[in-house]
Amino acid sequence: MANALLYYLIVINIVTFLVYGIDKVKAKRGSWRISEATLLILAVIGGSIGALLGMKVWRHKTQHKKFKYGLPLILLAQIVLIFLHVW
Repeated sequence: MANALLYYLIVINIVTFLVYGIDKVKAKRGSWRISEATLLILAVIGGSIGALLGMKVWRHKTQHKKFKYGLPLILLAQIVLIFLHVW
């Protein structure tokens, strides 16, 4: 069970990181974009570390308050939930 969760978290964070990069490329090209809701949902379902890394590496959504402050809060909530689940 723990291994499956670990694999899931690795995959969802890689996917989230890549999706942030794809959206940044699309933004530069002025083409169809990935919705902010989708980007946030990816973080909520476990990809918060990938989202934060994507923001830093791709310099994407760094000025949007819901990402700048929301993503760290999502990660904090996930850490608390994991801590409470383990204890």
